[in-house]
Amino acid sequence: MFTLDPQNTTPLVMQIVEGFRDLIESGALRPGAKAPSIRQFAHAHGVSVYTVVDAYDRLVAQGFFVSRPHSGFFVRRREVRTNLPGQPGTNYNFDSMWYLRRVFENRKLRMKPGCGWLPGEWLFEEGLRRSLRSLASEPVDLGGYGEPKGFLPLRQLVRDLLAEQEIVLGADQVLLTNGSSQAMDMVARRMVQPGDAVLVDEPGYPNLLFSLRFLGARLIGVPRTPSGYDLAALEELVLVHRPKVFFTQPRLQSPTGSVAHLAHLHRVVQLAERYQFMVVENDIYADLDPDPRPSLASLDQLQRVVYISSFSKTISPNLRVGYVAAHPDVLEDLAQLKMISGLTSSEFSERLVYGALIDGRWRKHLRGLRERLAQAHQRVADRLEGLGFELFAEPKAGMFLWAQHPRIANATELAYQAAEQDILLGPGHLFSTDLAPTPWMRFNVAFSADDDLWDFLRRATAGVPI
Repeated sequence: MFTLDPQNTTPLVMQIVEGFRDLIESGALRPGAKAPSIRQFAHAHGVSVYTVVDAYDRLVAQGFFVSRPHSGFFVRRREVRTNLPGQPGTNYNFDSMWYLRRVFENRKLRMKPGCGWLPGEWLFEEGLRRSLRSLASEPVDLGGYGEPKGFLPLRQLVRDLLAEQEIVLGADQVLLTNGSSQAMDMVARRMVQPGDAVLVDEPGYPNLLFSLRFLGARLIGVPRTPSGYDLAALEELVLVHRPKVFFTQPRLQSPTGSVAHLAHLHRVVQLAERYQFMVVENDIYADLDPDPRPSLASLDQLQRVVYISSFSKTISPNLRVGYVAAHPDVLEDLAQLKMISGLTSSEFSERLVYGALIDGRWRKHLRGLRERLAQAHQRVADRLEGLGFELFAEPKAGMFLWAQHPRIANATELAYQAAEQDILLGPGHLFSTDLAPTPWMRFNVAFSADDDLWDFLRRATAGVPI
């Protein structure tokens, strides 16, 4: 097949990737051909299983291989594209979309400290059951598609909820979507053209980063700090790249958990006005924040800010109900995109969420959830620091802690080892603009209580074989 040279300056992972790529492009490996199993290749070439896993994942991400559950890896039957539009020469290895698919395929792993959702028992299950019973007793039009902008009573309720955050708007400025991911994708397609410079949080939200890469955007990472942004770097990036839009998550940001201070929000709005770029504020964790605080949208009143949020994180991820609030001109374009891509959103889901939100126990549920998360934050932070981890920030709210350990150079390799122990970790390179290896990892505090997880991390940080 091909040989590997451990003395070569090219890493073994890249030698494997390039070897298979040459075989496929030369026709020696034809579409549909099965690749050697990971363990078979590792044994035959005297390399670690983790090296082969990394190489095969890169080949999948680059479009050379396809993974079939319980069958193995096969040469993909389509035209190979090693680079995405607008990313010439990019070493596009383990991409976000491949990661997301792996996450959802492995939801049944016993321990999921790297996931991005809350445990089912932490959600508003009782409120949903009451809403479902109420909805079942009402006549529902099953023959139509629903309103293009979404269920009007829920849009009116969103208007009222945003008014509590001092964002003044009408219900016609609210567009309901299939979760926040659809909202961000539609906004990206409305605002971004191939080659456009786009600012994003660094590190940031994997699904958004993949969507922007797919559109051909030039991703410009704005470094996060525990208090928000590196403002000097932000201003320099704006001056050099003249971005079209800045996608950001000021509050309880994923993956760092950081919260941007008010002065940082003011500066972002000032720069957007001065240099004429739009800002897309992803505020999906607002309901998890125990402290009332301003948002970019409240400072700007939707002149240059597009506001995105969701009920999926606190009511149910399966219902996929999110929304966009924006200036009327922008919102009408987004409504057209929604109709083009999927007609309307599910009125049944929107009615179900609406019933849960007007339940008298909804706000009590949120208070209890915030307290539970605060307690989990304290426990997980103490245990991480006890093992020698460095914490990026300690928000004591939201779902995430961002941490690194001096003895862990590459969190990706640790994540592969963890998967063999029934543990799903969140390695940091998945949240970066360049997908470079990093020691940083995201921990979901709601899924980090299992003693077996801490035993695994203890052995990993002590250098004990796993």
